[in-house]
Amino acid sequence: MQQQLPASRNDMLLKMTEQRIATLITYLIATVWIVNGLFCKILNWVPRHQEIVSQILGNEYSRELTVLIGISEIVMAFWIVSGYKRKLNAITQIVGIGIMNILEFILVPDLLMWGRFNSVFALLFILLIYYNQFHLRNKKIKTV
Repeated sequence: MQQQLPASRNDMLLKMTEQRIATLITYLIATVWIVNGLFCKILNWVPRHQEIVSQILGNEYSRELTVLIGISEIVMAFWIVSGYKRKLNAITQIVGIGIMNILEFILVPDLLMWGRFNSVFALLFILLIYYNQFHLRNKKIKTV
């Protein structure tokens, strides 16, 4: 039976650094969800978000729906920080952001801050979520 030697000190330091970076990125992602949910939607500091909801889902309950979306974004932030079922969380974020941005790209590009160019920022955010969960957090320390 072959014994595995412990990882080198450099490998361990690299792993610790990557984990710190992953944690920092995790809090950054959660902050994006809180800012968009609380400030942009619930507190209505960016009325354009309610206009988007109104155009896509109808005007009658657009304020209530915007607040519900904002609450769900805050719940997402807490889920992210909790670390509970991280892979499911990342997939949920990626799918949600993708669907939301495809709908906005097709239905209300005129209401987006950067028009259809918003999809580039959405893609970058999706890639950050993917990189953080499926690359940084899944690295193993190599053994000698």
